[in-house]
Amino acid sequence: MTRREDNSWTNRVTGVWKKAADSLVQILPVEQVSQKFFQWFSVSEAEVAEILEKVRKELPTTEALLIGKPQAGKSSIVRGLTGVSAEIVGQGFRPHTQHTQRYAYPSNDLPLLIFTDTVGLGDINQETQAVIQDLVGDLQQKSSRARVLILTVKINDFATDTLRQIAQKLRQQYPDIPCLLAVTCLHEVYPPSVENHPDYPPNYEELNRAFVAIQEAFTGLCDRSLLIDFTLEEDGYNPVFYGLDALRDNLAELLPEAEAQAIYQLLDQQAGEKLGNIYRDIGRRYTLSFAVMAATLAAVPLPFATMPVLTALQVSMVTLLGKLYGQTVTPSQAGGIVSAIAGGFLAQAIGRELVKFVPGFGSAIAASWAAAYTWSLGETACVYFGDLMGGNKPDPQKIQSVMQEAFTKAKERFKGIKS
Repeated sequence: MTRREDNSWTNRVTGVWKKAADSLVQILPVEQVSQKFFQWFSVSEAEVAEILEKVRKELPTTEALLIGKPQAGKSSIVRGLTGVSAEIVGQGFRPHTQHTQRYAYPSNDLPLLIFTDTVGLGDINQETQAVIQDLVGDLQQKSSRARVLILTVKINDFATDTLRQIAQKLRQQYPDIPCLLAVTCLHEVYPPSVENHPDYPPNYEELNRAFVAIQEAFTGLCDRSLLIDFTLEEDGYNPVFYGLDALRDNLAELLPEAEAQAIYQLLDQQAGEKLGNIYRDIGRRYTLSFAVMAATLAAVPLPFATMPVLTALQVSMVTLLGKLYGQTVTPSQAGGIVSAIAGGFLAQAIGRELVKFVPGFGSAIAASWAAAYTWSLGETACVYFGDLMGGNKPDPQKIQSVMQEAFTKAKERFKGIKS
C-alpha cells in the first residue's frame, strides 16, 4: 500500500467514525451514556455485603476451638494449618469474649479457618466455669460452619483436671462436635542423645509411656489423639511442623468432605495458588455475567462508542472481585489494576473496534472478543487478588502470562457469541 493509499484509507475510516460518533452524540451523548452505565455496573456497599454473605455461606469454613493451657502449642497449630508467621498469628488474634480470642484465616470477611483460642486457662475452679460459659455461649450460636474441638496438652504435663472438666462439659452438651486430642512439645522428653525429630511417629519409651497416660486421662472425651511438635525455625528442629500430615489427616477424618478438602488444599500448595483456586470458583460466577454484558455492549455497531462503557464495566468487575477476596479497592485503583493486567491488549482493543466497519459480521467478532477479554481479565484479577490474600506480591510476568493464557482459552469458549 502506498502512502497516498494509506492516507486515503485512514481519512475514510476517520470520516466514517466521525459521522457515526456525531450521530450518536446527537441522540445520547457518549459521556452521559458512560456515566449512566458506570452507575449501573457499580456495586453498592449493601450489594457487596449481600454478595459476601452468600459467599460466606458457600465457603467450606471450619471453626476450630483450641482449648489448652498457655504455651501448650495452640498458636503453633494455627501456624501449621495456615502457613503464616508467628508474628502475623499473634497480631491476628482478637478478643472474642472475656476468656477467648478469635483468628480468621485468610480474612474476617471470607474465612476458610476460624480459630477460637482459650486464654488464661488455669486450675482455679471459678475461672474454669467462666471459660466453659464462654465456650458454651459460642457454640449455642447457630452456624453452618463445621466445628471441631482441639485439646492441646504438653507431653510432660499431667495436671489436666481443668482441661478434662471443660472437655466433659462440652461433650455432654455437644456430643456431635468431634474432639481431637493433640499432645505437643515432644522434644522435651526426647532422650538426651537425640538432637532432632526422628521419623514420624516417634518411638521412645518415656514418650510412649507419657502419651498412653494422657490418652487414658481423656478416655471417652476425644474421638482421636495424636502426637505433634510444632516449633519455631530458630529452635533448630526439622521439620518445624513435625506431625503436620498426621494432624491434617486426623482433622480430615473428623470433618465433612468439603471442609476436609479445603484443609488439604491449604496445605498442598503455595498460599496464593491454594486460596486463588478456592475463591476463583466463586469469582467466576460473577465474571461470566460481566463477560456476557460486555459482549452485548460490544455488539453495538458503532466503533469506539462503547469503549468507555466497557471500561466502566470491567473496572466495576475488578472492584467486585477485589472485595470478594477481602481487598478494598477504589474505582481508580481498580482501573490501575486493569491497566497493569491488560498490558499490551490496548492495540487489540482498538482493532476490535475497527473491525466493526466490516459489514455483517464485524459486530459479532467484536462481541466475541469483548466477552473473551472480560473473562480473561476476571480470571487474572482472581490470581492477582489471590496472591495478595496469600501475603505475596503479584509477579507482573506471571500476571501477564496468566492473562495471555486465559485469553487464548476464552477466545475459543466465546467464539461466535451473539448479544
